[in-house]
Amino acid sequence: MNLNLLKLQIVELLEQHHKITTVADLLGLKQPTVTFHMKNLERDFGVKLFDARMGRIILTDAGHALLHYATKINALAAEAQRIVKDFDTLRQGTLSIGASYVPATYILPALLDSYSKSYPGIHISLSVKTAPAITQMLHSHQIDIGIISTGAFHAAPLKAQALCMDELILACSPSHPFADAAEWTPERIAASSFVLHGPASSTRRMTEQWLEQHRIHPFSRLELDSLEAIKQAVMLGEHITFISRMAVQSEVDRGLLRMWSIPGLPAERQVYAITNPDRYMYATSTRFIELLYQWSPL
Repeated sequence: MNLNLLKLQIVELLEQHHKITTVADLLGLKQPTVTFHMKNLERDFGVKLFDARMGRIILTDAGHALLHYATKINALAAEAQRIVKDFDTLRQGTLSIGASYVPATYILPALLDSYSKSYPGIHISLSVKTAPAITQMLHSHQIDIGIISTGAFHAAPLKAQALCMDELILACSPSHPFADAAEWTPERIAASSFVLHGPASSTRRMTEQWLEQHRIHPFSRLELDSLEAIKQAVMLGEHITFISRMAVQSEVDRGLLRMWSIPGLPAERQVYAITNPDRYMYATSTRFIELLYQWSPL
């Protein structure tokens, strides 16, 4: 049985208007086309559905039985069309973002707040993980957008757009023995107790590359997998760390920490917005990326 939405619309409109010509005009069809679909319906069901009385089309009892379901199906089809259209007009939908710790903590909260106020019908989820984990989530289509802080990024087929610089600096407490030094030399760094980031972070990788380059093996080290825990440990006074400028800017402004450039650090780090071209880009994702680019100072 070839029962499509057009035929069901014809049944419903005939009940409302009782004229084939009117139904044809409303659907943008020719009158013979409407008649053809009416005959096909009766043939498919094997019963008479329509009666012609004094120039009017009247539904038979069987026609009214079909009308009951035709009305419901037409309404559901219209609702489905509206719902799907809403997803493309940002009335509702979902947005799944993955971010590494620095952008998740110091960039995204304000942007997500602005986005959610503009599009309150969109459900937003944010996964905070290391940059490699976010990259893997994009490869496996678990998220729509990734925002990560890392060195030069190339991971085909993923597409990356730089948003801003994320400078790695040395941070220490104002009470650290070398806090008033004019500059931090590799020798002073080697003589200080070091706080390392978790082993999966891009900051840890860049830190270890620098330490290895300068043949430095800190005499005492902590390994913490939390930016806030690292900052708290450094503020105690004994430790130093390599950390994102964005992560400590507030504490530096309030005099709780001090920061210096890291001597001989060649690698530049940036915050990237990353997408997977193989994943369909919904309007929710497209609009958020536009918001990121508007914010971006680059």
